[in-house]
Amino acid sequence: METVVSLLWVLAFMIAHLGLWVAAYNRVNAFDLRRSVTKPLMKCLLLLAFVAPLYLAFVDAESIDLLYCLQNSEQVVSKPFVIYVVFIYSSLLWLGLPWIHARPLLKNGWLRSPVQTRIVNVADEIETQLPLTDRCKWFSRVPFNQIFELAIEKIELPVNGLPDRFDGYRIAHLSDVHLTGDVSPQFTRYALGIAEQWGPELLALTGDVIDSEDCVDWLEGIFSRVKVNDGAYFILGNHDARMPTVSPIRSAMEKAGWKDLGGKVITAELRQQDVTLIGSEAPWLEMPRSLNSEDQTFRILLSHSPDQIRWAQKNHIQLMLAGHTHGGQGRLPLLGPVLSPSVYGSRFASGQFYRSPTTLHVTRGLSGTRLLRLNCRPELSLLTLRQA
Repeated sequence: METVVSLLWVLAFMIAHLGLWVAAYNRVNAFDLRRSVTKPLMKCLLLLAFVAPLYLAFVDAESIDLLYCLQNSEQVVSKPFVIYVVFIYSSLLWLGLPWIHARPLLKNGWLRSPVQTRIVNVADEIETQLPLTDRCKWFSRVPFNQIFELAIEKIELPVNGLPDRFDGYRIAHLSDVHLTGDVSPQFTRYALGIAEQWGPELLALTGDVIDSEDCVDWLEGIFSRVKVNDGAYFILGNHDARMPTVSPIRSAMEKAGWKDLGGKVITAELRQQDVTLIGSEAPWLEMPRSLNSEDQTFRILLSHSPDQIRWAQKNHIQLMLAGHTHGGQGRLPLLGPVLSPSVYGSRFASGQFYRSPTTLHVTRGLSGTRLLRLNCRPELSLLTLRQA
């Protein structure tokens, strides 16, 4: 019996230890740190997360049995290690319980909005071969990889404070295109074509357009010829910020007919009514100014990261669209996403949420630098706004 109890303590330690360092990994990716800092830091965090508990479990398992550790702290392990062990176990409460509370399965804090999903294997729909590199060809053959399985999601999105005139307003939202040179630009072009066929009144692109300077020349060919009544708007993201300069990206997108909303606050006339459109590329590029609290116009925020939700609430944003998290890139059955580059961890990895007075939609995005999506298809979001 003692052996079973000890093994349970070891298992609990490993789960808590892994969760703690994964939580740290998620939050490192949420800040504007130099790539030369984040890459080695992420590797260290992953090493600590996966190697340390395995070493302790197989080499010194008794020392992480909490009861044994406390009873024999003077003879077996040092007091600092005892403190660390207690800290790890306590994280099951202050990190573990909120993590469980935020699972998509439980829908806590989620908006219950009707969603119709159609899955299209884009590789079967177009004549162009989508993988352009050997690396991409190899990853595309990995079992259960969904990188080319586009989820076209028609979402009836209830929005608090939506003016009567905008009930039924249609927005096509896409994000995280990540043009790396690995995948044919026809994948993104196909998604845009589907969006246009749906007939949106506004198109919104919420950042991470390119990862390679060579792909700047692709932008006009991909994004031009898009016609929507109220315009196509874009912002940039953290991957765009890694380029030597973002000016060529902005110029190419504007040449393709898209309007740069990065760091801006503008008034646009939609359905013959003034609406405030805001673009936030924070914390990597442009942050919009704070808004006039006396201005009562309906407000829509395009933000690369869902981490700006607090700013949106403070500035009385009614509708916020975001990407960046890729839905976690991979999702466990029932438990959902684990990895998610956000100060909130995987809480806002994807889906529809309400934090008064803000309705937040987070898309899983179209692509990623990692050519592997497990139980987490790329997403084209077709939003129909409804009065809440």
